[in-house]
Amino acid sequence: MAPFSVVCGRLSPGTALDATGANTESMPMPKLRSLLAKQLKSRRPQLGLALRVTLAALLAFAAAQLLHLHLPLWAVLTAIIVTQLSVGRSLRTALDYLVGTIGGVIYGGVVTIFVPHGNEFELLALLAVVVAPLALLAAFNPRLHVATVTAIIVLLVPTMTEVQPIDSAIDRVLEVGVGAITGLVVSFFVLPSRAMGMAMGCAARSLELMADALRELLAGLTRGLDNDALHRLQDGIGESLVKLGEVAGEAESERAVGLSPGLDAAPLLRTLLRLRHDLVMIGRAAGAPLPDVMQQRLGGALKRVGVAATDYLRTSAEALRSRRHAPPLQPMQQALTDYTDEVAAVRREGLTRALSGEQIEQFFALGFALEQLQRNFRDLAMRLNERVPSKPAADAAPAAD
Repeated sequence: MAPFSVVCGRLSPGTALDATGANTESMPMPKLRSLLAKQLKSRRPQLGLALRVTLAALLAFAAAQLLHLHLPLWAVLTAIIVTQLSVGRSLRTALDYLVGTIGGVIYGGVVTIFVPHGNEFELLALLAVVVAPLALLAAFNPRLHVATVTAIIVLLVPTMTEVQPIDSAIDRVLEVGVGAITGLVVSFFVLPSRAMGMAMGCAARSLELMADALRELLAGLTRGLDNDALHRLQDGIGESLVKLGEVAGEAESERAVGLSPGLDAAPLLRTLLRLRHDLVMIGRAAGAPLPDVMQQRLGGALKRVGVAATDYLRTSAEALRSRRHAPPLQPMQQALTDYTDEVAAVRREGLTRALSGEQIEQFFALGFALEQLQRNFRDLAMRLNERVPSKPAADAAPAAD
């Protein structure tokens, strides 16, 4: 079948498009190779995960067959479950799975061995005894949900095959152990993806989203912003920070076992949360445009603050990715000083007297939010500078303010 291109919203044969919509047929070969390499590089974590999961499944099945395990299926499934996007997540998943399995084996094995169940009604009652307490435990601690499944397997497998309950329990532990070890080994040695690097990428992306939001929020002081726009801006940042929190927890698991030497990601996360709170305060002030007289006097100063602040956030994101020192704060400090001077002049001239109570509240809330933003920029600079690799004093770049 011939490739298709999009013409006026419809497909026509003859032109191949890549994932970004670019015309690949008209591209010179070096540019096409560069584009493909860029696409593959951007998908490296996902491609690496697919390779690790496939390899873990094959190795777990081979190991289960070599050890003559009763149900190789559980070794393969465990290996797939344990093999995660980052090494830290694999560690946490493996630990949760092993703890849940051992707990389920102990409880299910004891109940199965010591409680008679010679007919279907007794087996049904015993199934309820096995499931109910473990399901309640999993409701309070979801990390132990696998204990319920394990106990059910220990109880029911002997009724379907010629195996004793104690043998079923031992087989289950061995199968899960083989799968967990296989998944961890593959996660450690086959294109390993460290959670700390992923956390820094998430943090950099959050800074870029904050830069976009801040630009729109400050522009809203002259044209206003509707509630839907405000929610979209803030929700995107919130989702990014939630993901960062999850990945930071995985990075801490790596640090705990010495896989990711370096600093904890929690202080950086707290700084980003404070920056998001600053944007929330600015967003409240930007819910309505400033009065015309204030726009005329403060519009230019606010625009300079917006340019300096968004540039600082974007440059900080680049610095975080490349582990460079934080950019200088001087442009932001100068822009905010100019704005503060203009505010002082407006107050001396008595222009605030004609404002309503709500407008005065907006006026002062904006100033307070910008001051807090500058303080948290200083904190962000500290977080970035402390992550720069140590260098000899003669070669080290000077730290930002």
